[in-house]
Amino acid sequence: MLYYLFDYLDKNFNIPGAGVFQYISFRALGATVLSLFIAATYGKSIINLLRKKQMGESIRDLGLAGQMEKAGTPTMGGFIILASLLIPVVLFAKLSNVYIVLLIITALWTGLIGFIDDYLKKFKNNKDGLHGRFKIVGQVGLGLIVGLTLSFNDNVRIRIYDKPLLSSNLGEIQRYRDIIHPTVTTIPFTKNNEFDYKTLLFGLPEEYTWIIYTIVAIFIITAISNGANITDGIDGLAAGVSGIIALTLGVLAYLSGNTKFSQYLNLMYIPNSGELVIFCAAFIGACVGFLWYNAYPAQVFMGDTGSLMLGGVIAVVALAIRKEWLIPIMCGIFIAENLSVIVQVSYFKYTRRRFGEGRRVLLMSPLHHHYQKKGIHESKIVTRFWIVGIILAILTLATLKLR
Repeated sequence: MLYYLFDYLDKNFNIPGAGVFQYISFRALGATVLSLFIAATYGKSIINLLRKKQMGESIRDLGLAGQMEKAGTPTMGGFIILASLLIPVVLFAKLSNVYIVLLIITALWTGLIGFIDDYLKKFKNNKDGLHGRFKIVGQVGLGLIVGLTLSFNDNVRIRIYDKPLLSSNLGEIQRYRDIIHPTVTTIPFTKNNEFDYKTLLFGLPEEYTWIIYTIVAIFIITAISNGANITDGIDGLAAGVSGIIALTLGVLAYLSGNTKFSQYLNLMYIPNSGELVIFCAAFIGACVGFLWYNAYPAQVFMGDTGSLMLGGVIAVVALAIRKEWLIPIMCGIFIAENLSVIVQVSYFKYTRRRFGEGRRVLLMSPLHHHYQKKGIHESKIVTRFWIVGIILAILTLATLKLR
């Protein structure tokens, strides 16, 4: 909204300084500062409201050190993240941008799924909350929206630059061609780092590529959203890891939306994707602001309202900038947490059928609880997971040159 206001003032009244809103860097900085301000200033009021509404967390005794001391801590703190994310985005981003619209829908959609789950747990005395199948249905529905939008919307395109035609005093003159409804994505560690999904059709007509892409989108959104949900098990873990991933995505979005950097790094140039930098900046500010209250010892938990939203947004940003094949590296912690649960449950069921008693690979799943069972303090676990997240972020950015 502010972008359109200042753009109008600049064009019609030539007000000094109004043109600064044309710069993505300025708007990203403004979004970060505002999101931090909202989270830090109004977070306490939201926590007090949640406490007044008796939104305290019910804790099951799993034999973890310090676990029962957290009983009664307000949950549904994801509202802090949602507010401090969406308000700056609405104010600073171009709301006509297809990627921004898609991400606002994603944040609200996944936040609603999480809210229903938290609501059932707190107000309907349903300790299991929203049944897993309904969560999956919601995530699949979002995957359909994202997959179909990125496959058919005319504003979704990539730009291919030809070699310079000639040189003049004005510099090199280049021609380019926009490819609407692209079916390609970026694949790491390869010289020509592009992969076309139509190669997976195995002889079927190319017009069916959207089916493959939509299936991929559904899988990624479901996996990463659930991965973030599972990771949200100890104070500050999910918010910190998500902030690191968002910073990485912000860098990739900036490079992908900049003609000079994308050409220099031989990246796929995606017109209008630079606006995602503003969304990622607000996302980082929201995560850091939430950590003010969620760091050990936590004054509030994000609940599924926040955790499902974090993973969903991360997945959709990666899909929008055609970097979904970097997710196994970038979101390695989410994937490891997911796999730890899958392996633990599968092995337990297998050994119970085979030997008559269930056996475990880990002391407890998900992975962060395994380390808690080993006697490591949760603040040290969180810090080490953050360090691993930073290493994975560096490795993700290194793939830009490691080919």
